[in-house]
Amino acid sequence: MPAKEKIRAMFDSIAGDYDRLNHIMSLSVDKGWRRRAIRQVVDSDGALQVLDVACGTGDFAIQTARALRQGHVTGVDLSEGMLAVMKEKVDRKGLSDRISIQKGDGESLPFEEGTFDRVTIAFGIRNFENREQGLREMRRVLRPGGRLVVLELSRPQNALIRWFYDLYFLHILPRIGGSVSGDKAAYRYLPASVVGFPGKEAFMAEMAASGFSQLRHKAFTFGLCRMYTGEKR
Repeated sequence: MPAKEKIRAMFDSIAGDYDRLNHIMSLSVDKGWRRRAIRQVVDSDGALQVLDVACGTGDFAIQTARALRQGHVTGVDLSEGMLAVMKEKVDRKGLSDRISIQKGDGESLPFEEGTFDRVTIAFGIRNFENREQGLREMRRVLRPGGRLVVLELSRPQNALIRWFYDLYFLHILPRIGGSVSGDKAAYRYLPASVVGFPGKEAFMAEMAASGFSQLRHKAFTFGLCRMYTGEKR
């Protein structure tokens, strides 16, 4: 895993093209994955305080804010470039009163213990330098009974689907991403980070070791994406 500052600089460099390329990477099915994950976040009519870690350009935070009956979403990310894109989108959509944006490190969150009812992280946990430290921080800022919802890309288990996945994701996508963004290294790193992410059993074991209980897992679209949920006792 590259050092944290390299990750931050990489995302700064591709921030302007990230949304467009993200939809190319996922063939636009990422929007449906987010909707399904948000059902695990917004499952109450009450006011919910939600923290979106590694919020990037804000797609997940924006969809969450729109789904909330009451409450507020706080987005935190290391990359100023990604947050600048998020701020422009939040302002344009008239959601600045429902979404706060803050620069911060997911492995050392700038919030007090027990601040949030829900913590989310969509397509960002694989970029952590110390994943278990990040998970412990997410648990720390949750209130007792609060829930963590993790959405992450994954490599399919079916051999035939995995063959096509590897062809597209490891060979075709880096060329497309590098050509569009001008940063070939970033679009070699992003697919490699998915391949290097632990399998579902190993990641759920990390969640358990970080203090989460009531662990659940759901695979989407032949295992191209996985959702993990856990609660703070």
